[in-house]
Order: sequence, then C-alpha cells, then structure tokens
Amino acid sequence: MQDLLLSARALLTMDGRNTIIQNGAVLVRGDKIVAVGALADLALQFPAAQRKDFGKSVLMPGLVNAHCHSGFLRGTAEGLPLWDWLRLFIDPMHRVLQPGDAEAASWLCYGESLLAGTTTAVDMWRYMSGSARAAEQLGLRVVMVPYVGEAEGFDYFDTLDQNEQLIQDWHGAANGRINVWVGVEHQFYFTEAACRRAVIMCDKYGVGLHTHSNESKLEIPEAQKRFGLLPVQALEKLGLLEPEHVLLAHCVWLDQKEIDLIARHNIGVAHNPTSNMKLASGAAPVEKLIAAGIAVGIGSDGEKENNNLDIFEEMKIVSLLAKFSAMKADALDSWYILRSATIEGARALGMADRIGSLEPGKQADIIALRADNAHLTPFISDGPFQNLHHNIVHAAQGSDVIMTMVDGKIVAENGMLLTGDMAAYIHVAEQVCDQVIRRRTDWLSVNTSGAHSPV
Repeated sequence: MQDLLLSARALLTMDGRNTIIQNGAVLVRGDKIVAVGALADLALQFPAAQRKDFGKSVLMPGLVNAHCHSGFLRGTAEGLPLWDWLRLFIDPMHRVLQPGDAEAASWLCYGESLLAGTTTAVDMWRYMSGSARAAEQLGLRVVMVPYVGEAEGFDYFDTLDQNEQLIQDWHGAANGRINVWVGVEHQFYFTEAACRRAVIMCDKYGVGLHTHSNESKLEIPEAQKRFGLLPVQALEKLGLLEPEHVLLAHCVWLDQKEIDLIARHNIGVAHNPTSNMKLASGAAPVEKLIAAGIAVGIGSDGEKENNNLDIFEEMKIVSLLAKFSAMKADALDSWYILRSATIEGARALGMADRIGSLEPGKQADIIALRADNAHLTPFISDGPFQNLHHNIVHAAQGSDVIMTMVDGKIVAENGMLLTGDMAAYIHVAEQVCDQVIRRRTDWLSVNTSGAHSPV
C-alpha cells in the first residue's frame, strides 16, 4: 500500500481552531488520513510517498449534504407552496414511481454530488437497493433513509418492512460508506404503532432516524389539532426523539420550547435554505439553534425543490438568507457556515469522529478546490485580510472542484467521474423522467384533486 501525499497552496483543516496551513499537505494511507502539515515537513517525513500537487488550490474536507432526495424532475414542479406542491406533483410521482426509475435518479444525483465536492449525503428516497448499488460503485458516502409512510392513505410509500430489509442488506457495506437509517417521511404519515416500531428498529440495529419537521407554518395548527402539542413536542410524545442519532430536516417554524427540546435530546438539524425559499416555507432560526448548541448541517433538499445539489452554492444562500431575514449584515459568520457544510454537518449525523475535518485518524474524504479563477481572486490565505473562508462561502462553486476523494480513493477529477459514466446517467434520467411524467399525468387525469394531503 503506497502512501499518497496531496498538497496545495492552502489547506483548510476545519479542526477546532479552523487551522489554515500554507503550502499544506495531507498524507493518505489506504482509506485514512495519517498526517496533516506543511508540505516541506511531510515530504521529509514520508519521502517514499507518491506526490500529487494541486497548485493554486485549496485542500479541504469533503462537503456533507445533510438532507437531499434523489430525483429527476428538475423544473417540472414549480410555483406552488409545500403542501400543494406535494399533493399535485410530488406524491403523485411517488404513486407511479418504479424501482428502475428510482435507481436511475440516484446514479444521476450521486454523480452530480461527487463532481461538486460532496463526499457524504443523507438521501431520503425510494427503492434504495438501487441507490446502494450506485453509492457502492461511484464511491459516495451515504446515509440512506427510505421514504416511509405507514398511515392510511400513504401506502404508496416504502414500508417499515422494506426499510428493515434494506438495513439488513446494506447497512455498513462498502467499507462502512453505506449507512441505512430508519426513515419517517413525516409524523403525519405515521401511526403511533409505526412510530414505536421505528424506534425499536433504531435500537435493534444501532441506526439513526431521519424525518421532516416544522417545514411549513401549516404544520403548527395541524400538530396542535392532532396531538395538542407543537410538532417537536409531538415527535417526543411519539418516541421519535429517543434514538441515539436523530436528524430533523428544515425546522423552520420553531418556538424556543422546541429549540430547547432539540438541544436537550442532542438532535441534529439539516438547514435547507434554497428549498425553504423556493417553496415559500420561511427562514429557519439558525442563529438560535447554534446558540443552543445544536449541530446544524446544510442540505440541498431534492433536485426538484432546489434545482441542483451544489453545497457550495447552498453555503452562500445560507449566509444571505440569514442576513436578509434578520436584517443584520453580521448574521452567521463565514467560518460557521463553512463548518456547517463540513464538521458540524458531520456532527449532526453523529459522524464527526470519522469525517468532516482533515485530521489524523479520520477517513480520507478530501476535495481540492481550484483558486486560479477570477471569482476566487484575490487569493489571500494568511494575514489580517485572509479571505479564503469568505470567498469559499460567497464565491466558490461546485464546478471549481478539481478532485474528490472518498475513503482514500479519487473518484472524480477535473470535472470527470472516474468511477462511472455521467453522460450515460444523464441519458437514462431523461428517458425515465419522460416515462414518469406520462404515468403521473395519466394518474392525475383520473385523480384530479391530486394525492391525499395530510394537512
């Protein structure tokens, strides 16, 4: 096993001090980071290592997409608020979705993610054996969370039986890159008995639980009508905050009691600003969540409600939405946003001991970001005007990524997947999209009011 020494003009470790190393390097052995430091020092310490220098670029941890959905419907479901969008477009799609369609979506989205510097993604999707095959070959680290609906009227989603089988078949596969959690599409889509079983499954298999919560303002009165409680309080009553690792997506409409409850249970939150703006859901109280000590990761949400999976773009939107909604130019420091896309995102998943920063002993999930372009100029990596973190948050794009490594293996370089054929995935997704839209249109011609809505 030959050591590999990666180097660049600057290295962002995202350790506890946000250390930047000038002319830095990372020594990779197998799937692990062995050493991090100045290139001159590591070159002397490991003279036999194979060298790979990225010149005027930044080496940094791979990005964590804390909440997404595989898909292929970009631009075909637009201009509606959340629950109407679900009723008229998305849930009818789920009614006609077939396993081959779902797998094609994951090949497309996982390839897109790796090319844009995402090395870990939490994907809530359907028929996820196909997703596992895509992640295994392409090299993405995934937390796979099936869309599960167990309440009456939602029998077209995956079931807890299917979720459990997926855990048994795939959890821990591909050197631990493939993780399977229990998925709860939404508390409104579950019965109390199903909630109890979901918690039992988490405990039995030692896996986490992921669900949407407090995304829309309409959820507040609906939860109060059903449970006499606020949504997060209802999650607690249903037992869904009990597993060791719980990740809540969105959390836009929270009051302080709910924030305190999330903090007390050590729950992670996935913040999805583009989706929340596009569906007119609102702006999550991120600064309050951070002040409570809650780990907040960044999610793209699905391709249909974002319309891309570029977490670099999402970082800029996190910053701008926070500043605009609070009318404070200093809302959310750039360093925190960068941490939210890396180490804090990992912490939200309960994976900060393995990924999220460049430190010895962690998995070698590393990206190189080119900085020899106009929109990252000037490149000032030290001194009082050091601007790397500001420019990465506000100017970098997924297309600037020139190398993506997961588990010590380079899976994408210079805009090309090394583990798959992106052109083929695009071609298949085009065909699948056309077929699914036709089937959805046929279904809606008979069911003119759309799918059953929980609110």
